[in-house]
Amino acid sequence: MSRMVEVRGRRVRITPPAGARWLISDYTAWKHDPLPLAGQVEYELPRGAYFEYAFLDAAGRPFADPDNPERADNPWYDYARAVRLPGAPQPPEYPGELLGAVERMSAGGRRLLVYEPPEEPQACLLVFDGVAYYRLGKLAHAAEGLWLDGRVVPLRIVFSEPRQRELEYRFDPGLERLVLDEVPAALSGLGGPACSAVWGASLGGLAALWLALEHPDVFPAVAAQSPALLAEPGGKDAHSDPEWLRDRYQEAARLPRRLSIQAGLLEWLLPPVRRFAAAIAERGVVHEYREYPSGHNWHSWRLGIEAGLVDLFGTDLEVG
Repeated sequence: MSRMVEVRGRRVRITPPAGARWLISDYTAWKHDPLPLAGQVEYELPRGAYFEYAFLDAAGRPFADPDNPERADNPWYDYARAVRLPGAPQPPEYPGELLGAVERMSAGGRRLLVYEPPEEPQACLLVFDGVAYYRLGKLAHAAEGLWLDGRVVPLRIVFSEPRQRELEYRFDPGLERLVLDEVPAALSGLGGPACSAVWGASLGGLAALWLALEHPDVFPAVAAQSPALLAEPGGKDAHSDPEWLRDRYQEAARLPRRLSIQAGLLEWLLPPVRRFAAAIAERGVVHEYREYPSGHNWHSWRLGIEAGLVDLFGTDLEVG
């Protein structure tokens, strides 16, 4: 641990280094709401928390804690450093090689990676931000390991990569064409089940929930990790837009049958995700809701992948 970071139980005290003018972290949504520094900063974190942070200099340039060698599990910010409280959960590790096959395909000008399990697939999952979920999240490895343990059915996974993420994942009719027409056409030669579940994180989680609401007959099951629920059609601010989709779920005549919802305790989206979970509970939707002691990042999402797969494709469920 850094000499500038003191951990006592659940309390973390950060002493800023020379040149630091703001603290950015899970709690500030990084650069969105940086914390001005006037001395030490102290937080009381959740038990077993994993916390990421960095600093901004006077020109607003980010830099790492020069005395903390603990690099964060964060592919976006190489300057992020981590604090792990005692008992902080670690994401699972998986063997490097898959038993199943992975084929590169395309649909609607977008890259697809299609994982085929060693046995005939019984269900198919469509995953947004596919390259990250395949490489960083190791979602195919998780599904294969759970299948080998008898916990989920053999699963085909279609990893879809966006072209314009900020546009496509915000209620875009082009995304509907992709998932309803172009992806099925690309997979038509494989046979087997059509994709009946959709999965995403952040804006991808928002898109997954929206598509499942618009087409519950196509996607009766959906998993959303830290969904960016502060959003409305035409909006652009993922920190202050209205919670339009929650209202739609409260009013819709038909809803998806099964949902898996997750959030990090240290992220700005926690309140709207909790409100969404309460809304679907009031509607009587079968769902699982989990929170992890970390932020809006791949550490949180990797922690929740196995649970989400069991929620949607567990061998004790009727899936397909």
